[in-house]
Amino acid sequence: MTFDPETLTQSWPLPANPRPIVTFGAGSIVGDAHYPAYRKGGFPIAGLYDPDHDKAKALAERWGVTAYRTVEEAASVENAIFDLATPPAAHANVLAVLPEGAAALIQKPMGADLAAATEILTICRDRKLKAAVNFQLRFAPMMLALKDAIAKGLLGEVVDFDVHLALDTPWQLWSFLEGLPRIEIAMHSIHYLDVIRQVLGDPGGVHAKSIGHPNHGMAQTRTTAILDYGDRVRCALSINHDHRFGRRHQACEFRVSGTQGAAYLQLGVNLDYPRGEPDILEIHPKGGDGWVPVPLEGTWFPDAFVGRMANLQRFVSGEDAELVSSVEDAWMTMALVEAAYASSAAPATPLAARP
Repeated sequence: MTFDPETLTQSWPLPANPRPIVTFGAGSIVGDAHYPAYRKGGFPIAGLYDPDHDKAKALAERWGVTAYRTVEEAASVENAIFDLATPPAAHANVLAVLPEGAAALIQKPMGADLAAATEILTICRDRKLKAAVNFQLRFAPMMLALKDAIAKGLLGEVVDFDVHLALDTPWQLWSFLEGLPRIEIAMHSIHYLDVIRQVLGDPGGVHAKSIGHPNHGMAQTRTTAILDYGDRVRCALSINHDHRFGRRHQACEFRVSGTQGAAYLQLGVNLDYPRGEPDILEIHPKGGDGWVPVPLEGTWFPDAFVGRMANLQRFVSGEDAELVSSVEDAWMTMALVEAAYASSAAPATPLAARP
């Protein structure tokens, strides 16, 4: 079987008639990822709201959009897609004032914990919102290509999924995280857990330990986890955001192995964030005799944000039948996150006493 890497799908189709976007929140993620992606995808941006109006106004002027003075004013924009780039604790209050039946994209995580995610799910159901969670890694060109390769049988049955990070993450860029009880899994590795669910389905359970580091005060920045998929599939995550010893031995990579082929991915944005390095996808296909580089047509930031918004817009217009990472599905990712924290808090199996 001849493998042509150019045949792998790497992008999501755009909507024919995109709706205007109204954003809640004026943090760095909006200016660094959301708005560059929306402009690249041709999505009209109506404006944004932030409790810090001066901050909202500065970002609005930079992008030539409106800075709304109240949540209600922002929520009154007709036929809008509402983009919640808000901290987890703010999601529910914003969703509660959106028009019934509105379309919303909710920044991950879907609340601070599973109880908050359940409240958000209930609000979305009660108000009949067409709501998805911004698990945009699913839409990164390398991840769309990996999913297509798996669907085409290039790896055979997937039996191993390894996530390995050893890098220096600039947590100081997200000041709102300071003092929060849940950091690493809830705010970062949640992306990887969500992608793993998409590839492997829901695990039966998880063994995890998430800890901080003596050199700073963030709650957790290092995680080890094993997802239980029975006796056929092995899935493990080794995450270290405190490897501050130069680029040479840093890493941010997936290794996905099947019974007949394998894939290697580098998630470049996390290396020297936010400038980042190139994403990489290489596939050792079924029947092949070596690794084949896949020329990527974009990166996680900002291209995944284009696909994420495109799917929501197309679902609202009827062009897509499935809303990827809907709040119903995203709740299951939050359930996996909750299980990981419960495992981390539980005592390990003790060693036997010395005889």
